[in-house]
Amino acid sequence: MAGVPGFITDLGWWAIVPFLFMVVFFRSQGTYWVGRWLRRGADAVALQAGATEGDSSGATAPPPPATARSRIAQKMSGPAMDRAQQFLEKWGFIGVPLCFLTVGFQTIVLTTAGYTRMRWDLFTVAMLPGCAAWAFIYGGISVTLIELWKQSPWWFLGGVITVVALAYGATRLRRNAGSAVRIPQ
Repeated sequence: MAGVPGFITDLGWWAIVPFLFMVVFFRSQGTYWVGRWLRRGADAVALQAGATEGDSSGATAPPPPATARSRIAQKMSGPAMDRAQQFLEKWGFIGVPLCFLTVGFQTIVLTTAGYTRMRWDLFTVAMLPGCAAWAFIYGGISVTLIELWKQSPWWFLGGVITVVALAYGATRLRRNAGSAVRIPQ
């Protein structure tokens, strides 16, 4: 494969899957802790706002200065965050490994888990099966595509088209199923 070193294309799933597991493990932990960090910023802003409102002198105090954390925390309130919080409330800790089977929604769910202060130890235990599933899915797809490339660029193109068609078909089925968690079109 052009641009990919030979030692990577010679590796099998036994090397790629553990590598991908570690990548998604650290990414998930980082995303969780960013959510915790954002919550801390939101709480600090709420405390500052409460302190200025509770002033009995009658003078209106200027609003607290917006920090980077508080600005980002304000952006965390929206429809995607609400969907992720509803997802976690509905599924609980089972929702954490399930979110690894999605694309895009996974990051929001993991951030929400941190933002809502899900216990870290339980989050980590719940995250491990999701990391394993993600690594096997993406590792299997990548090893298959590498093997197809070795055989023929046309086989590789056919494999990519198949993956894209399956993803598109699954998305269409989900949208047409009348799911409560619909993806906006």
